[in-house]
Amino acid sequence: MAPTTRYASSGEVSIAYQVVGDGPVDVLFLPGWISQVEHVWESPSVSRFLERHATFSRFILFDRRGTGLSEPVATAPSLADEVGDVIAVLDAVGSTSAALWAYGLGGPTAVRLAAEHPDRVSALVLFATVARTTWDDDYEWAPTRDARTEMVEELVAGWGEGLQPSALAPSVADDPAAQQWFARLQRLAASPRTARAMSLATNDLDVRDALGQVTVPTLVMHRSGDAVWDVRHSRYLAAHIPGARLVLLSGGDSFPWYGDAEAVIGEVEEFLTGTRGRADSQRVLLTVMFTDIVDATSRVARAGDERWRDRLADHDAVVRAQLARFGGQEIKTTGDGFLATFDGPPSRALRCAEATVTALQDHGFDVRVGMHTGECEIVDDDVVGMAVHIAARVSSLAAAGEVLVSGTVFGTVVGGPFSFEDRGFHELRGVPGSWPLFALAVG
Repeated sequence: MAPTTRYASSGEVSIAYQVVGDGPVDVLFLPGWISQVEHVWESPSVSRFLERHATFSRFILFDRRGTGLSEPVATAPSLADEVGDVIAVLDAVGSTSAALWAYGLGGPTAVRLAAEHPDRVSALVLFATVARTTWDDDYEWAPTRDARTEMVEELVAGWGEGLQPSALAPSVADDPAAQQWFARLQRLAASPRTARAMSLATNDLDVRDALGQVTVPTLVMHRSGDAVWDVRHSRYLAAHIPGARLVLLSGGDSFPWYGDAEAVIGEVEEFLTGTRGRADSQRVLLTVMFTDIVDATSRVARAGDERWRDRLADHDAVVRAQLARFGGQEIKTTGDGFLATFDGPPSRALRCAEATVTALQDHGFDVRVGMHTGECEIVDDDVVGMAVHIAARVSSLAAAGEVLVSGTVFGTVVGGPFSFEDRGFHELRGVPGSWPLFALAVG
């Protein structure tokens, strides 16, 4: 459950914030740019990320002025405004000194605050962030101002459609739930006009002059495959902040809560507390199944929102009935489909998939199903790991009315009562090697 949202007064502006956990160290999390402190908890990945920090800290998060649940403002905030807002939140929660944890465009605010108010900052954690946002003679890896302005216009043109995870989080680029969560985050955080103003205001961020004044312990992290923020940003920060430690991690996600989030959290926990715990999770062998309604967008357009909600409820009831019949575990819905798991050999999963496709066709739905058997990590009520990503990517390649499975599933049941058609080898985005895929004979 999300913590209570409260408000801090920063001059005439109200700043929305939350506090979770009661650990011995205060950690204030600076949003990369946009946020909405209540909606972030709707993402299993983000909520796990936040709750994991709360196991060793008093974790404080907030919405920047002008976005999310914080007060709307007529003009984009300056860096000085943002520094004042952070201090106002720290005062509101009674924190005399806190570690600042910043990613993306939250980094310059954190650096400026640490340099100007060292008495309020105990440590600095910077992840995939920058000292300057645009090109300069000695900062040539950043985009030019014109290029960055063009990027802003492209972002605003698709605002609210959830297109960004493909670049910011390639590990979930094919996850409909992640796309929908991010799209709603954009809509709840800011209007397109506000998004443009806030984005353009960051074209001139430059805190290079403050780096040498940072005296608190500093951890700089970056994923080596990040396509949004060049890793040289972090190398520069680590080289110019006295005593800073640089940690390069594998992966390509700019959002810290995607990919191997535990590696990120582990570094932070060890840096701030001296010890490294672990997430409350377990690894088990499961068959992972994704279902997805084919051409759902056009069906919504034809049926209308209200009629589609009724149709979608019918679809969900059919899928849940088949999961109950074959002993499947519903993990979550993905808007137009389901993520479910099955323990034991994948035979029950295959029978469930076949029955689900047939039953939904009888109700006027064409669905695709993808399946893979592999080791998964169970965290709270969710399932994560490479096996889940493989199943999602297999599902994306299935045709209407098709159950497509990985070679792992096929090899487990070969010689049994199932018939398959060999679909050859395929590259699965983000998964090493080529994978043989097989279509289950349905009907």
